[in-house]
Amino acid sequence: MRRTAFAFHEHCLWHDGGPCSVFPAPGGHVQPAGAAEHPETKRRLRNLLEVTGLIDELVPIKGAPAEEADLLRFHTRDYLERLAAMSEQGFGDAGECAPLRKDSYAIAKRSAGQAIAAMDAVLRGDCDNAYALCRPPGHHAERDRGRGFCLLGNIPVAVMTMMERHGVRRVAVLDWDVHHGNGTQQAFWERDEVLAISLHHDGNYPVDSGGLAERGEGAGFGHTLNVPLPAGSGIGAYQACLERVVIPALERFQPELIVVACGYDASAMDPLGCMLLNSAAFGRMTEQLVAVAERLCEGRLVMVHEGGYSEGYVPFCGHAVIQALSGSTIAAQDPANDEIARWGGQGLEPHQAELIGRAADLVGEIRGPR
Repeated sequence: MRRTAFAFHEHCLWHDGGPCSVFPAPGGHVQPAGAAEHPETKRRLRNLLEVTGLIDELVPIKGAPAEEADLLRFHTRDYLERLAAMSEQGFGDAGECAPLRKDSYAIAKRSAGQAIAAMDAVLRGDCDNAYALCRPPGHHAERDRGRGFCLLGNIPVAVMTMMERHGVRRVAVLDWDVHHGNGTQQAFWERDEVLAISLHHDGNYPVDSGGLAERGEGAGFGHTLNVPLPAGSGIGAYQACLERVVIPALERFQPELIVVACGYDASAMDPLGCMLLNSAAFGRMTEQLVAVAERLCEGRLVMVHEGGYSEGYVPFCGHAVIQALSGSTIAAQDPANDEIARWGGQGLEPHQAELIGRAADLVGEIRGPR
């Protein structure tokens, strides 16, 4: 068994994103509907961990809210002031499809605080690896605005804070959320201390970002690596990404810490994605990253919860990831896992292999330790 920290605070589930469903807002012929990003996906994951007993094998931590000084490492002061004002008045939109209600800014700071606490625990050696159950999510938030349900850049804020606190100089961020990690990309676009890899559905959200040609600029050139997968990519395609792109990139970069933007909307059951993964696929990818982290950076691996909008299926995916992180024998019995594995399209298709091969060709431009 590995010592796996579990960072969670109930307050994160109290964020009210309003009725932002598959459309930004109701009106016209759009009937009002519940929010797509809602607390039940996360709450049910926490509940499943309790029911199986896996939570009793984890190291519980509760992060304090992120300090303003840490938020300012990434975000502009003007944006934080606008976010605070909207939160105080009880309504607003932080930018694009990022609605908020009363106390949302305080809760978003708490969410970023879970990512900080998880990374801090790993780098202090209090645990071997960690999982941060964050809400609201963060990988779409940009320097001066929120986007796609995200208010604050949980991972950029936490990584930059770790660089200051612990002197970390080489961090790899892998984003396997089905949507492009545009905020993380922006945060480290011109920096060579962070390798930012994003596996995502090509042109889903944001529609104009995440292409192969986006490589970073200046000192950061080559340290942004996007794999814009075709719709319908399944277990075979994601395994090929890990084996041909992600693991070689990590080996070349030699990080001191590996962070995963751990979204579950690439699952076959997700209403906002069109990929085909089952819970076992997420568990297997985590096992591979655990092995790489143990080989490259003394096991320092932190998963930060991002998207995933199937309240019924996210818990099984998250449980598989946390089981793999901890090395526990406690499993959740996913009733859909085997059926999904038998669906058509789960093998690596030629058009997927071609795209992955083009991404693999770019790995050689990543600079290793100097």
